Amino acid sequence: MRSIGVIGTTALFLFMGFTASANTRQEKQEEKDKPAKQEQQAKPEKQQQAKRQQEQQHKQQQQQAKSQQDQQRQQQRRQQDDSAKQQQQDKSAKQEQQQQAKGQQDQQRQQQHQRQNDRSAQQRSPEQVHTQQVAWQGDRAHSWQSEHRTWQQRGGYNGYRVPDDRFRVSYGQDHGFRIYSLPVIYVGGHRRFQYGGYWFGLIDPWPEYWSNDWYDRDDVYVDYYGDGYYLYNRRYPGDRIAISFYLN
Repeated sequence: MRSIGVIGTTALFLFMGFTASANTRQEKQEEKDKPAKQEQQAKPEKQQQAKRQQEQQHKQQQQQAKSQQDQQRQQQRRQQDDSAKQQQQDKSAKQEQQQQAKGQQDQQRQQQHQRQNDRSAQQRSPEQVHTQQVAWQGDRAHSWQSEHRTWQQRGGYNGYRVPDDRFRVSYGQDHGFRIYSLPVIYVGGHRRFQYGGYWFGLIDPWPEYWSNDWYDRDDVYVDYYGDGYYLYNRRYPGDRIAISFYLN
């Protein structure tokens, strides 16, 4: 019986030794497998992180490409705007040169015409001069301050308007002339003169204090003032006579 007890005890110790050894091996194996499991668990996270980095890089590349395209488009627009601006400047400069050349030609023709008229005026007989003075007296005011009216007082200017480019060529303070040298006609009781390619008529009488032969000796010019066209006498710069333009 003691032999059986010893054998049983021995067997129990052996079994416990085997069990402990097995547990130790299992723990060691689990410790060996633990990094692999951790690596397997970390692998999807690394993949996701790499994917996010790729997406971010792709997005940055797209933004850079879009920024470059925007810069190229802006540069093209600036070049187009600069080109259009230069063309407009060239066109304006050319038009200005043409207008200056035309103005010089017209001025030369007017000066030539003025010299011819001066010679013809010197050749007029005293009888012709007297006849002209008598005709002009009919347009003289008795009291110009009370008889003349501005275009505003007349309800505004409703006659023909000379285009600005043509007006600058022949009219304004820089373009003086003398009326005696111009073609003259009467229409509706008003005297009309042809100058600068247009006919214009005196709507107001001329001031009574002007000289009898002002149309012969005084330089006058036509200008636009506020509400209509007026005739100015350089000798009497404060006066302006309302006039109207006509095509024929």
